[in-house]
Amino acid sequence: MQTRKKYIFLALLASWLLLFFFGGDQLHRFTFFSERKAEAQRNWPRWTDQSLLKSFADPEELQSDGDPSVPSPRERRVAQLSIYKNSRCRMETCFDFSRCEKHGFRVFTYPRGRDQPISESYSKILTSIERSRYYTPNPEEACLFILSIDTLDRDHLSGQYIHNVDEKIRGFPLWNGGRNHLIFNLYSGTWPNYTEDLGFDIGQAILAKASFYTESFRPGFDISIPLFPKDHPQHGGERGWLYQDSVPPKKKYLLVFKGKRYLTGIGSGTRNALHHIHNGKDIISLTTCKHGKDWERHKDTRCDKDNLNYEKFDYQELLHNSTFCIVPRGRRLGSFRFLEALQAACIPVLLSDGWELPFAEAIDWGKAAVVGNERLLLQIPSAVRCIHPEHVLAFQQQTQFLWDAYFSSVDKIVHTTLEIIKDRLLQHRSRSRFLWNTLPGGLLALPDFSTYLGDFPFYHLQRGSSPSKKFTAFIRATSMAGSLSQPILRLIQAVSGSQYCAQILVLWSSEKPSPPSGKWPQTTVPLTVIQGRSKVSDRFFPYAAIQTDAVLSLDEHTSLSTSETLPSWCGAAFLSASWASLHRATSGTPSKGAGATPPSGPTSSPSSSPPLPSITGIITASSPSTCRRGCGSWWTAWPPARTS
Repeated sequence: MQTRKKYIFLALLASWLLLFFFGGDQLHRFTFFSERKAEAQRNWPRWTDQSLLKSFADPEELQSDGDPSVPSPRERRVAQLSIYKNSRCRMETCFDFSRCEKHGFRVFTYPRGRDQPISESYSKILTSIERSRYYTPNPEEACLFILSIDTLDRDHLSGQYIHNVDEKIRGFPLWNGGRNHLIFNLYSGTWPNYTEDLGFDIGQAILAKASFYTESFRPGFDISIPLFPKDHPQHGGERGWLYQDSVPPKKKYLLVFKGKRYLTGIGSGTRNALHHIHNGKDIISLTTCKHGKDWERHKDTRCDKDNLNYEKFDYQELLHNSTFCIVPRGRRLGSFRFLEALQAACIPVLLSDGWELPFAEAIDWGKAAVVGNERLLLQIPSAVRCIHPEHVLAFQQQTQFLWDAYFSSVDKIVHTTLEIIKDRLLQHRSRSRFLWNTLPGGLLALPDFSTYLGDFPFYHLQRGSSPSKKFTAFIRATSMAGSLSQPILRLIQAVSGSQYCAQILVLWSSEKPSPPSGKWPQTTVPLTVIQGRSKVSDRFFPYAAIQTDAVLSLDEHTSLSTSETLPSWCGAAFLSASWASLHRATSGTPSKGAGATPPSGPTSSPSSSPPLPSITGIITASSPSTCRRGCGSWWTAWPPARTS
C-alpha cells in the first residue's frame, strides 16, 4: 500500500514537472486570456519587436491626418447638419411648382438698395439674369427668386462679407423660408477649417455653390458651380486654346503643376506631396511656400529650394505645352486652376476628394477630366501614361467644348444653372445628357424646340441618320391689291413642280385679307396660307407649320425658271451641288421685300452663266427658329457671298 502511494506521488510530481517545463507558456496565456482578448480587439497590433521600431504616429493622430486644424469626418458631418437644417430638401418637398404653372419659368431679382454693397462678380450674376429671356420685373409672375444681397463671399475675414444677412432676409415678404429661392456662393467658411458655414440659414432655398462637398450636396436640388475670378468676362469670353489643325502630335510636357504649397492647415497634405512626382523632364511639379504674411515663420527645409525652382518656369507656358494639368484642392475643394486648364485644353487631373464637380448633374466629366485620389498621388503619372493618344485627343476636344459652351463667361455659367433648374420642373421635356455633352450643347439645343434628337440636324452623323431630301417653299406675299398677282402664281407653279418640294407655305402679309381658297392654284403638294402682319420679322415666326429640315425662303417677286428643276435642298446635297445648279435655275432680281440684298453683279439668264448674284433675299439665311427642324444651323456653315 505504501509502495502504491509512493508511485502515485512520483507520477503526479513528474506530471507537474512536465507541465511546468513544457506547458508553462500555454499556462501563462490561459492566465492572461481576458487581457489578451481585449488587446486583440484593437485595430493596431502589438508587435513583439516594437521597441526596435520608430514610433511615427499614434492611431489617434492618424484619424485627423496629424493636423488638429483638419476636422474629422464626424466633426464635418455635425457642422453640416447645423448649417443645412433642411438637408433632406428635394424639388418635390421644398419647391412650389404651382408658381411656375401660369407664367412658366420666370425669374425675379430683388431690387438693389442704394447703399447696399455688392461685389463685381455678384453684379455680373444679377446682370446675366436680368438680361436672360426668363427675367420678369413682376414678382407675381416669378417662379424663382434671386436675392439682391451679395452672398458670394461668406468668409467673415473677407472685406466683402455682408453682416446680419439672417435679419435682412427675414424682413423680405417674398422670402417664405427660402422656398423657390436660389442663392449663389463662391466662398464659405474661414480659417482654419473652412467649413461650409454661410453665416445664415438658407432655409429651403436652392444653393448654387462652388467647392461643394458631396456629403452636404442635396442631389437634384442644389447645383455645384465652378469657382471663377472677379475678372471673368460678363458674356462671350475667350475661346479655348485648341484650334483645328493646330494639335501637336505630342506636347512637351506630360503632366504639370505650378502653385502654392500650404505649410499648415487644411489642404496642405496634398500640395506638400506634389514634389514627389516631379522628375524635371516630362513631369513638372513646382510649389512655393512664399505666400501669406508669416510664411517665413512656418517655412520648412524645402522652401528655399522650391522657391528657386518655382521661378524657372512660366505658368502660361506650362499650360500651353502640357497634356495634363494637376488640379489639387486648395483651402477649399475648388480652385481657379480648373477653368484655366479647361480653356488651355490641358486635361484636368483632379485631386480633390469629396468635390461635387460643377454641373455634374448634366455634364459627364468622365469624358473631359481624370478624377484622381489624393491618397494615391504617386500612381497618377503611370495612370496618365496609359491613356491612349486617341483618347487624349478626345479629352482635349471635350474640354474645349465644355469651356466654350458652359464656362467661358458669367452669362453661360448663370444660364446653365437656370436651364438645369428649368429641366427639373418639366422632366418629360428636359434635355438628355447626350444633348448636354454634345455640340452645340444644352444652352442651344432647347427642349422647347424639340426633345427628339432626329429634329436636330447637327446630331445626324452621330446618330447614323441623314436629313430629309425634301424642302419647304416659304413665300412671303405683300401684294396690296388683295388678289393673287401673276408673279406669285407663276412662283407657286414653278416651286410645286420640283420633285424635292414637300409643301408650300404662303405668309400673307398684306393689310387686305387673303383670297379665298378657291382662288389659289391647284398644286401637287400641300399649299397652306398663313395670315401674317406687315412686319419683315414675320417671315421667321411660322416655323411650327414647317415639316422639313430645309427651307427655301422666297418673296412673291422672285422668278424661277420652269424649264429647270429646282435642286435638292437637303443638307450636304445642297452644300455640294446647289451652288453649281442654282444660277441655272434662278433668274430675275431680288425681291422688293425688306431683307433683300441688292445684287452686286448682273443677273443670270438662260443663255449665259454670269457670276452668281448675292442671293440673300432669294434664299433667306434664316435663324434657327425659322424652321421647325433647325435648318438655320446649316446656313451658318456657308454665309451668303458672291462667287465667280
